[in-house]
Amino acid sequence: MPEGPSIVILKEEAAGFTGRTIAAAAGNSKALDYPRLVGQSVVALRSWGKHFLIELQDLTLKIHFLMFGSYRINERKDAPPRLSLQFDGGGEFNFYSCSIKQLEGELDALYDWRADVMSDQWKPALALKKLRAAPAMLACDALLDQNIFSGVGNIIKNEVLFRLSIHPLSEVAHCRR
Repeated sequence: MPEGPSIVILKEEAAGFTGRTIAAAAGNSKALDYPRLVGQSVVALRSWGKHFLIELQDLTLKIHFLMFGSYRINERKDAPPRLSLQFDGGGEFNFYSCSIKQLEGELDALYDWRADVMSDQWKPALALKKLRAAPAMLACDALLDQNIFSGVGNIIKNEVLFRLSIHPLSEVAHCRR
């Protein structure tokens, strides 16, 4: 499962699609209104934790790669894509084995960027406040709570606990550093 750093890398790799117009949209996701996507321009590519966000003029596509999701830029796999976007002037973006949802409204109202450990807006003090509010929570659970540490997965969790010499089953109240 991709964690926050992998999603930031994807955002950088896909940066060339920003400002481009979708010429065709298809796939096997039943959650998408494909005709609505055609003609929309990519306003921005953003990430929040494990979510890759394609911000369009009228909506945002939220992509979560689950356990085995993948993507291809300007190439395809033999498997049918969950979502395939072709762009005016050439180029395509294909997503496989992932969850895709359409989001309505402003992203700043939907996401707290201060919880995303990969964001320039991340606020460690806010994470500490949330941890102090849940003293009985296990350290392993706290690190995976996306409302506290958005983007952290098992790899980062294990590394943090090892480097800080904290047993995963320790309660947050007993994890002093």
